[in-house]
Parts: sequence; structure tokens; C-alpha cells
Amino acid sequence: MSTNNTTAPGTPASAPHYPDQVTGMYILARALKNIGIDTMYGLVGIPVTEFAYIAQLEGIRFVGFRHEQQAGMAAATHGYLTKKPGVLLTVSSLGFMNGLTATVNATVNCYPMIQISGSSVREPIDLDQGTYEGLDQLNVAKPLVKAAYRVNKPEDIPTAVTRAYRAAVSGRPGGVYLDVTTPCLGAIMNRADAEKLFETPVDLCPSSIPSDESVDRALKLLASAKKPAILLGKGAAYAQIDEKIKRLIETTGIPFYPMSMAKGLLPDNHPLSALSCRSTIMEEADVVMLIGARLNWLLSRGHGKWNPDGQFIQLDICPEEIDCNRHIAAPVVGDLESSVDAILTKLPDYKLSMDPAWVTGLQAQSKQKNAKFMERLAPQTVPMTHWSALSAVKKVLEANPDVILVNEGANTLDDTRDAIDMSLPRHRIDCATWAIMGMGMGSTIGAAVATGKSVVAVEGDSAFGFSGMDFSTICRFNLPATVVIFNNGGIYNGIGENLSKDGDPAPTTLDVKARYDKLGDAFGATTYYVTTPSDLEKALTEAIASKKPCLIDVQLAADSGKESGHIGYLNPASLINVTV
Repeated sequence: MSTNNTTAPGTPASAPHYPDQVTGMYILARALKNIGIDTMYGLVGIPVTEFAYIAQLEGIRFVGFRHEQQAGMAAATHGYLTKKPGVLLTVSSLGFMNGLTATVNATVNCYPMIQISGSSVREPIDLDQGTYEGLDQLNVAKPLVKAAYRVNKPEDIPTAVTRAYRAAVSGRPGGVYLDVTTPCLGAIMNRADAEKLFETPVDLCPSSIPSDESVDRALKLLASAKKPAILLGKGAAYAQIDEKIKRLIETTGIPFYPMSMAKGLLPDNHPLSALSCRSTIMEEADVVMLIGARLNWLLSRGHGKWNPDGQFIQLDICPEEIDCNRHIAAPVVGDLESSVDAILTKLPDYKLSMDPAWVTGLQAQSKQKNAKFMERLAPQTVPMTHWSALSAVKKVLEANPDVILVNEGANTLDDTRDAIDMSLPRHRIDCATWAIMGMGMGSTIGAAVATGKSVVAVEGDSAFGFSGMDFSTICRFNLPATVVIFNNGGIYNGIGENLSKDGDPAPTTLDVKARYDKLGDAFGATTYYVTTPSDLEKALTEAIASKKPCLIDVQLAADSGKESGHIGYLNPASLINVTV
């Protein structure tokens, strides 16, 4: 490689300068920067360490983690919040596998994300000759992600990056895997030839326009409904067409029900919000319009309590999603913005026949149920329960609506989702479609980096255990993030019993006496250990105001919480009562 490092006259001292020859790592960094990537999450090692340094030199922020899965969760969250692919960098073999969990999760949840992994030399992998970290990564990833590509030559890197970007954001977004072999990363090219490889791609995420016929069919059905409802999924939040969705709901006067990550598209306390009336919507609605939502297990796959005579309108970009679980009477296939635009344009041509008593009835029911729900939060129990702790968290977060809430756990997830009203879109991030745990610290970091906003993560103690070490990443990058840990000493709760009586803890038992605040002390965060709702309210208020890394250890009673939260049928307690 040439050692000609002379800086041209007039070149700023801070500008990157390279010799006459460059490697594939430089080409990869330039290709990412050229397409608009400004942030990358990951964990370095052989063979990608030098690439991370070069990426930084090219102006790409590198956020280094302690575990690849959390780096991937950060990248996925970044993609969800920005509509640009979050980028994850991992090493080969098990580093790749650790990150792949997050990339698959991004695919299932429709978050745009690109995982870039270095991989070992191809020939000994193909012959199974026992090379260093010799995993056939491309073929492992292919069946699990939206798209997967391997790059063997540096000349192909810009094309591969563009293809990965298009695949991640276009159509239904998802996770893409980009396998870059070690020989490709280390290959040398003349810089002049390398610079000729870069073009500026256009129309990376083209619109998908629904047919006029489908829009008319949907509006005709909607106009016939006596008890219509609009159901908002996280796809509606991802689309960032908040004002258009608001206009559709308020123009029609149709009540809406938001799924968890769609909370805040319209305020949860909006007059048309049916958030407290899920069962009534399912049982009585005669026409339901799904906007960016899927009839998956979260909605009983369209069966269960749903009105058997009810009909569905579904706005989705993926035609394969239509009729997936239940007949869709009026599919509108296109990107959400184009579909909502088309519906708004044609809406004046149709006269709705909704029964006025439907809305007033839901409003009366909401008022009654909300008042009943608030009774759960009233007792200021010490030791705290989930509810008495949430009475404090609710006050603080609803007084700080621009704080992004990250939330995971079992009871901690369910109860926080029910207790805390959202008033702004894309300010609630949780475990989403697969209901996985272990996304907390990664999503907290991704949200803080992508938006610059303050973030509060409300974590169960079990959930925090999956990703807690990456609280150190929050501290290292001095992010405005507060982690609140509800410690009841176990999975569901801390009072499990080992039926064998052999002295070991029960499968669900952790440690109710654990002091998680000490972990924050280790990394220089501001920490709190609280045992009362008033102390929690004070600590959380101070932590958010500081805009610094903070950790609040919330001591709950060991018997606070119940098994399986809202989905107990998946893990019925009755199964324990068997003869061994």
C-alpha cells in the first residue's frame, strides 16, 4: 500500500485523508456514508475493528456495546424511529449469531435494519475444514431475515449496501443481513478506482399506490357500518403520517383503539379513544379498519371474542398479509401514506351511517372503567406493589410527555402499558410482536441516540437481567436516560416454590434483596434506591431533569405480580397440578 500521506494545500486539518490505495473497509464506510447512514451500533473484534475506526473517520457515529444483541436492538429501534435502516456491526460466528436475534426481531416487527458482519474465508468454510469461526453465516441468516447478501469483492460493496438499504426500507420494512468476507474487507484498490464506484441512489423507498377500486370498496363498507372502529398498529406510528391519521379519525368521528406502540398517535385521553373498551370493540364492532396493524396473536388472530359477523378493512403494504387469519372484506394494499391520502380524498363522496349511541356508549364506558382503574393506583402501599409504584411513575411521565418510554417485563410491561397514558406518537417502545424480553437497554440507547430526547426505561428485574450490563453503554456515552427497575425478586414474582424441596430456588425466583443501584454506582451514574411511592416520584423527577444517566432501584414486595400477565393461557398454572 502506498504511504503517500501528504495533505493537499487548503485541506482542513480535521478532514480524513487516505493514501493512494485503500481497502474494502474504506469502501464499505464510504458506501454507508454515501447512502445517508450516520450512526452504527455494534461490538468490534476480528475482522471488523479497523472498519469501525474508518467509519468514525468518515463521520459515522459508532456506538459500541457490551453485547451484540443489545447493539442490534438499538439499531432496530433507531430504524423504527427514523424510517432509515439502523446499522449493526458484528464480528463473525457467535458475534454474528448474537446480533442475528435482533435482526430477526426487526424483521418480525417490520423495523428497517441492516446487520453487517465480517465473515471468515469462504473456501475452508465450504469444505468444512475447521477454519477460524467458520460458520456459513449467509445461509444461517437467509431463512430468518427479509433479505441476505454476501460480498466477496470490494468493487461490489457499494451495490451491496444500496441493495441492503432498499430491501430494509421498501415494501414492508425489515432486517437485512450483509455478509462481508475477510478477504473483501482487506482487499486493496487504487483510491481513484474506488471513488468511481460511488453513485447517489434515488427513490430508495418508492410509494405503493392502492387501486381506486380498493379504496371505494373500503369506504362503501365503512359507510354502511353502525358500530365502526379504527384500530391503529405500530405500523401507523412508523409511517409518520400522524396528522393525516388524526384527520381521518376526527373527520369520520369513528372511535379508535391503539395497539401498545401506537399509543400517542392521538392522545390516549382523546374523546374518541376506546382504549378502555377493547372487549366491547371486539365483541360489537361491525366494521373494523386496521391501519398498520396485523390480525396476529395480539388480536386473537381475528377470532376469539371478535364479532363473528364483523367485517374488516385492512390497510397494509403487504398483499400476503391479507386474509392471513380471517377474511378481509376490503383490503387496501399500498403504503400507508398513499392509502390514507386516497381515503381522505374520496371520503366526502360517502355518507357514514354510524349510530351516535355507539360513540356515546363507548365514552360512558371509558369514563366508568377509567375511574375503576384509578382505584388500583390509589393505595400507596409499602412495600410497594407494581400499582403503587406506577402511581408515582404515571405522575412524572405524564408531566413530561416528550420523554420516550421503553418498557419490558411481564407484569411490569402489562401494568405500565395500562397505567401510563401517552400523548405523543413514537414515544412508547416495548417488546412488540414477539413479546420478547431483553430489548430494554438496547432500545433505550437506540431511542436516545436516534432522537436526542430523554428516555425512561421501566424494567422488570428479570427483564433487566437480559441486558443490564449495557447500562454501562448509557453511561459511557452520557445519554439522557433513566432506567427504573421494579424488583419483586422473580419472574412474575419472588415467591415461587421449588416443588422438589431440594433447597434450590424455584424456577421463577431471583433475588428480592438485590441492589441494582450498585450496578449504576459502578459505572458512575446517579443512582437511587427507593421504597415508597413518594420517594420514587421525587427520584424520577430529578433523574429526568438531570438529562444524565440515572438508575432507580424500586423495591417491590416479593408477592407483587402474577404469572404470565395478560397471556396466562400460554402458561397455565393448572399444568403444575400433574402427577409425576
